[in-house]
Amino acid sequence: SGGRVGILTAGTSDIPRAEEAAVVCHEMGCLVFTAYDVGVAGLHRLFTPLENLLQKEQVDVLIAVAGMDGALPSVVSGMVPVPVIGLPTSVGYGLGGGGTAALLCMLQTCAPGLAVVNIDNGVGAGAMAGLIANRVAAARKEKKNP
Repeated sequence: SGGRVGILTAGTSDIPRAEEAAVVCHEMGCLVFTAYDVGVAGLHRLFTPLENLLQKEQVDVLIAVAGMDGALPSVVSGMVPVPVIGLPTSVGYGLGGGGTAALLCMLQTCAPGLAVVNIDNGVGAGAMAGLIANRVAAARKEKKNP
């Protein structure tokens, strides 16, 4: 389709849900570009992956996967000009409530352009990203060939 999806994970334990989303996006005909273990404990870790995804790969939508405090999607959404899909995961330690803390953090964001799926719902995040990316790709093609 020409749709382009970027996927970020906060940590390595978030990768299984990210890969689940990536499979769905691939099946929907999208190109998928990933950057794993970017975290938000040091914001400088986000600059290069976001630059690659936005400038080099020119993604149409981003999926940001995070457990623990779930801050990654909110931070990313405040930094980028494309829609972001927050995918909370049930991984992590401490009193995260099996992903509830991450979900609530994402739902409470004040950053614009963030939509959130349910805990561990990689399929839902991939489907939403695929729909968005495919619509953008179709609009891009129509603009080239009116």
